[in-house]
Amino acid sequence: MIKVNNVVKRFGSFTALDGVNINVNKGSVYGLVGPNGAGKTTIIKNIMGIYRPDSGEIKIDGENVYENTDVKSRMVYVSDDLYFFPGYSIKDMASYYRGIYPNWSDERFLKMKDIFKIDVKRNIRRLSKGMQKQTAFWLGLAANPDIMILDEPVDGLDPVMRKNVWNLMLADVAEREMTVLVSSHNLRELEDVCDHVGIMNKGKVVIEQALDDVKGNTHKVQTAFKGEFPAELLASLEILKHERTGSLDMLILRGSYEEIENRIKEFSPLILDVVPLSLEEIFIYELGGMGYELEIVD
Repeated sequence: MIKVNNVVKRFGSFTALDGVNINVNKGSVYGLVGPNGAGKTTIIKNIMGIYRPDSGEIKIDGENVYENTDVKSRMVYVSDDLYFFPGYSIKDMASYYRGIYPNWSDERFLKMKDIFKIDVKRNIRRLSKGMQKQTAFWLGLAANPDIMILDEPVDGLDPVMRKNVWNLMLADVAEREMTVLVSSHNLRELEDVCDHVGIMNKGKVVIEQALDDVKGNTHKVQTAFKGEFPAELLASLEILKHERTGSLDMLILRGSYEEIENRIKEFSPLILDVVPLSLEEIFIYELGGMGYELEIVD
């Protein structure tokens, strides 16, 4: 569906994207995560055809995106920094969307009034940020896009509206095989909705896997041995982090649950507890191993 192949984008002497590769399957929800400045918004703007890559290629169903109006008419972009025409009401904006999105549905737009409960005659720019974000989703979903690209999409929405918006999008994913690419710092929320995840750092995608595989391949282990931690065991594990407190060792390990458990049991531990990590914990420990350390300020 979305294929990003070795994309490079520079702004002057600064390289914002340094050979980015992303593969998003049709009918999936793909979460793009990374620290501030990793290049998430830049790659999204390249995928939308707002920027043109300096090298590499971006294709939607095999077609180039840049200056391709047919492809763009199948995509809706909801960013954290929304823009609406001055003086336009929701009704005016709906009329504008009707003219550029071939799958626009007046029927669906009217039905969603019961969910968003905003007067269509109101000037959008005079609405609160949260109501403007609701309006963006209302208009975007009524366009029935094949692809929704979201950059920090639900910031400013209350918990009930966040759930309503995600329910609407996930219904479209299930029923119409709509594809969603979402960038967000809310990793707990992404964990509930995504089936694939890409982790960006310093202009590259450093991890790209199915979410279940990412979570099933990184574990927290608490263990203790009689005496020191076995050096042979330490050398045979793929360790992201290792801390020792008294006689208790805490390790963040990459590998399957069974392999880790069986390998440690060979050395007869006094204590052994192996648990999977949340997406947020994986993000912290994976990037910690790449020089992006979590700092705690007292």
